[in-house]
Amino acid sequence: MSDLRELYQDLILDHTKRPRNFGRLETANCQADGYNPLCGDKVTVFLNVENDVVNDIRFQGSGCAISTASASMMTESLKGKTVADAKTLFARFHELLTGKSDQLPDIEALGKLAVFSGVKEFPIRVKCATLAWHTMNAALSHQQQPVSTE
Repeated sequence: MSDLRELYQDLILDHTKRPRNFGRLETANCQADGYNPLCGDKVTVFLNVENDVVNDIRFQGSGCAISTASASMMTESLKGKTVADAKTLFARFHELLTGKSDQLPDIEALGKLAVFSGVKEFPIRVKCATLAWHTMNAALSHQQQPVSTE
């Protein structure tokens, strides 16, 4: 458990200081905005989806370290995935953070995203970690209304 916490801290810091895939995606054909009023996190997720595959994904906005790191790691995880795989990964990630059971979802399928399992211990931070994911899901569904974690 100590190793997972250390990895969590290292990855969060790395992705917060140097977020991957940060910035506007000019070729986006799906996008959505998200807002976490409790923490003040704001994010826009841009996707370029062709033939049911996420060819590119980026995000921009401002937020806390957990929100930024989660968005950054999400973009790395979803590039090249099918829309169905992206939605499945969203469901697994969401279950990791909000699941009622003590059983963790398939950690292997989550890869590096499993480091967020500790966020479950801090319910107020779950919304920070899931904001970009809910926003990505809304973008894939072509939802026009901004996503709110409230």
